[in-house]
Amino acid sequence: MKSVVVTGVSTGIGWGVTKVLIGKGMHVFGSVRKPEDGERLKAEFGDAFTPLLFDVTDEAAVAAAATQVREKLNGETLFGLVNNAGIGVPGPLLHLPIDELRNVMEVNLVGQLIVTQSFAPLLGADLDLKGTPGRIVMISSVAGKMGTPFLGAYAASKHALEGLSESLRRELMLFGIDVVIVAPGAVATEIWNKAQNIDLTPYANSAYASKLDQVKNYMVENGNKGLSREKLGRAVLKALTTANPKTRYAVVPNRFMNWTLPRLLGSRTVDKMVAKRLGLSPDA
Repeated sequence: MKSVVVTGVSTGIGWGVTKVLIGKGMHVFGSVRKPEDGERLKAEFGDAFTPLLFDVTDEAAVAAAATQVREKLNGETLFGLVNNAGIGVPGPLLHLPIDELRNVMEVNLVGQLIVTQSFAPLLGADLDLKGTPGRIVMISSVAGKMGTPFLGAYAASKHALEGLSESLRRELMLFGIDVVIVAPGAVATEIWNKAQNIDLTPYANSAYASKLDQVKNYMVENGNKGLSREKLGRAVLKALTTANPKTRYAVVPNRFMNWTLPRLLGSRTVDKMVAKRLGLSPDA
């Protein structure tokens, strides 16, 4: 049975990836931060699921989980690693607390490398293991190529993750380990229900106050119309199993309007469109 480690599986994309991979006969080692989430998923998915308890920023806990997986693999290589765990913090960059920026980068960038360093030996960087080298899938975002107002910290972390992934892919060629980016647009997950309750009062006295509410409402509305978690799971399955995968898969609802056209129009034109929609022009 092929085994895959997936981070951040308690809800959302990670849950969708877990469901699809298990449905294809794979064993998933899924990371959670709360023991009760691991117990719930174990009850849901049965013996095909093994919970791993760690936060991606906790090096010692991640290393302990890698040791746990190594013991289960019994000298064989790990088929895949899906770096999915991540967070987003909204707010205008001129006013965003620097500690919040640091936290987003710590989870979305540094944490991904912490996990990769711990599990890369199991994917084949440890030449004493038997089996074909595994593959890493990095869950990025459309924000890894296009910055959205008031999600600058998230966009910065995903741009950085894409650069890290490209360098990593070329470094790991030495071991035959591939790195593939899956970059989703809006996905219909629980996060959008939580977004309704985001506290934007710290920015109430800024010039951005009315714009922030407008962006929040727009994102919640469109997020709930996003792709299913299972569709993202199928994209990850493809990235893990295709013989000659692309280096990057953009999985975006209404792809032409939300991905292809903005890329064709160029940044300045898109700037003007965003400014008009959100009232970000000086004379708005």
